[in-house]
Amino acid sequence: MEKTFEELYKESLKEDKKLGKIVTGKIISITDKGEIFVDIGYKADGIIPKQEYSLEENANPKQELKIGDEITAQVLKQNDGLGNVLLSYRRVKEANIKKEIENKIKHQEIFEETVDAVNEKGLIVKIGENRIFIPFSLSGIARNEVLENYVGKKVRFRITEYEPKTGRMIGSIKNVIEEEKAKKLADFWQNVEIGKKYKGIVTSLSSYGAFVDLGGVQGLLHISEMTWDRNTKPEQIVKQGQEIEVTVIDLDKENKRIKLSYGEKGPNPWEKVDETYHIGDVVKVTVVKIMPFGVFVELEPGIEGLVHISQICERKIAKPEDELTVGEKANAKIIDLDKENQRIELSIKELEGTSNEYREEKGV
Repeated sequence: MEKTFEELYKESLKEDKKLGKIVTGKIISITDKGEIFVDIGYKADGIIPKQEYSLEENANPKQELKIGDEITAQVLKQNDGLGNVLLSYRRVKEANIKKEIENKIKHQEIFEETVDAVNEKGLIVKIGENRIFIPFSLSGIARNEVLENYVGKKVRFRITEYEPKTGRMIGSIKNVIEEEKAKKLADFWQNVEIGKKYKGIVTSLSSYGAFVDLGGVQGLLHISEMTWDRNTKPEQIVKQGQEIEVTVIDLDKENKRIKLSYGEKGPNPWEKVDETYHIGDVVKVTVVKIMPFGVFVELEPGIEGLVHISQICERKIAKPEDELTVGEKANAKIIDLDKENQRIELSIKELEGTSNEYREEKGV
């Protein structure tokens, strides 16, 4: 008995209800054209054309799937014209990707994806068929950087704006950078302690020392902590951009200040000063500083002594600079040595009238 028009119409409605349905079946064959035939428990087999498997041109189902694998797809048509149920694996994948994206947005999770393209306004990242735009202002990229260099690079970002109806998504790399920087700084100040060693980069130099980046934290490396020689300049020891090892010697966590010492400063020369110098020794010194009461002289890097104005020469002088100049070398006799307080007193006048031969015998 032939079915009535009403019965046929009702059956068509039932069939239409199957359109869009998600079905799972077993792969029974994969053709060289990339078509996938699936047993979905219908009277007819399901077929997934290559374009409904993936949008990627190089995607090859034969390399990614095998006969007997289960696959989930969406019904597009009950009959593709050849008696098969037309299916889409790609649409199921895209729906799952969108759910994952929305879940990450909900929980403010970080995405790590490859930059697909750039334009004058920013970066474009694709996750499946979903496009995320990262404006230049939220990219964390410096103005002098070339945007094109970021194509193909992985970036970490959050999606900060999302419109479900239109699918519009705005991402921010800057948001992630700032958060990670804040966490890094918090971890640093929580764990830093006096005596701890760090490797840092010299960021700038000044007359009194250098600033060293310890990973987002700037520490001061004073010249007195770089060398024992007070007459050496910071740029003679380190260079901007140089990586050096430093030790924390002072901390102010409340005001976020840190003082450092250079790992290559070496041992304090005053520790063995009494092994090298003795009262009565005649030494060659260099005038390094002139004061109203006398001159400071260097015996060796890190060891300085004072020649009082009364010990410069036999005749009375009004000012030390009347007799000596900075950089001038002279012979002097050690008349007092105080290792504990790091003081050496010398006399030049006591050598007046002595012969050159005498000073040579003393090792001068």
